[in-house]
Amino acid sequence: MRAAYIEETGTPDAIKVGDLPTPQPGPGQVLVRVRAAALNPIDLYIRSGLVAMPLAFPYVIASDFAGTIDKVGEGVKSHRAGDRVWGSNQGLLGRPGVASEYAVVDEEWLHPTPALLPDVDAAAMAMVGITAHLGLFRTGKLQKGETVYVPGGSGGVGSMVVQMAKAAGARVATSAGHPDRVELCRKLGADLALDYKTDDIPARLREFAPDGIDVWYETQRDPNLEVTVPLLRKRGRMILMAGRAAKPPLPLGSFYPRDCSLLGFAVFNSTAEEQRPCAFDMNRWIEEGRLKPLVGRAFPLEAAAEAHRFLEANTLHAAGSLTGKVVLTVD
Repeated sequence: MRAAYIEETGTPDAIKVGDLPTPQPGPGQVLVRVRAAALNPIDLYIRSGLVAMPLAFPYVIASDFAGTIDKVGEGVKSHRAGDRVWGSNQGLLGRPGVASEYAVVDEEWLHPTPALLPDVDAAAMAMVGITAHLGLFRTGKLQKGETVYVPGGSGGVGSMVVQMAKAAGARVATSAGHPDRVELCRKLGADLALDYKTDDIPARLREFAPDGIDVWYETQRDPNLEVTVPLLRKRGRMILMAGRAAKPPLPLGSFYPRDCSLLGFAVFNSTAEEQRPCAFDMNRWIEEGRLKPLVGRAFPLEAAAEAHRFLEANTLHAAGSLTGKVVLTVD
C-alpha cells in the first residue's frame, strides 16, 4: 500500500511516500480503506520530535481518517465490511497512523459516517470536533443560555466550538483576523463576530456580556490571562488546550475571588468511551444541518510533506493563509 511515513523524527523533509506492507486486522480490529486523512498540530509535534510518543518506525503519520471498512477481524460485532466510518486519535500512544491506503483500527475508535457527508469532510471534523465537544461539555459544563467566547472562530477547533455552542443553545462571540473570516463566523452562527486586528475585543465583549463570559474557550497558543480572566463571569470557566511553551502571568486578584476556573485538557488523554458521545452528537448535528466541517486545503497523499509545511507555517508561524483544516486525500 502507499503510505506517508517517517523513519526518524525531524523536519517535514523527513516524510517519505512509498510502499509499505498492507496491515491485517487482528481480533477486535478492522481494516479501513482510507479515503482521507486530516492533519492536526499534534501531528507536527510528533513528526518533529517535540512531543515524545512511542513510535514504531516506519511510522505512518496522521491521526484522523475517514473511509470504508475492507475487512473485519475476529470478534468485531458493531461494524462490517462496506461500512463507511470515521475516527480520530490514531498515530498516538503506540497506535499506527492513517495517512495510507489502508489502516488497521481498533473497533472502539470507529464512528459511522453520515450518508451525505463526504469522507474529506468527515476526516476534517474528527479531532477538532471531538476536542471542541470535550472542552465545551465534559470540561466546561456548558449550559443552555450561557455565553461562550472563542478566538479564531474560522479555524479548525474554533469553527466547531461556534457551531456546537449554538447547537446547545448558548450565546456565542468569536473573532477572526480578516473580514471574510469574520463573515464566515457569522454564517456559522456566531451572535457576535469581531475582527481582532481592528476591534477592541475586551470592550466589545463587555458590551455583549456585561456580566462576563461563562465559558472562554481559548484556542491561542500564548493567551493573555491578564486581559482575559477579568472578562470572565463569576464562576466563569476558561478552557485551555494549546500553548505547550506558554507561561502567562495569572491575575489572581480577579481570578479566585470570583470562583473562576482554568481547565486544561488534551484530547489524546480521553478514552474511546469518552469520545463516543462527542461523535454521536457530531453525527446528529451533521444530519440536522447544524454542523459543517471546514476544509481549508486538500493535498494528495504524495504531497504529505508539503501539507506539513503548509500547516506548520500557519500553526507555528502565523502565516494566516489557512481557514479550516488541512486534509490528505488518498485515492
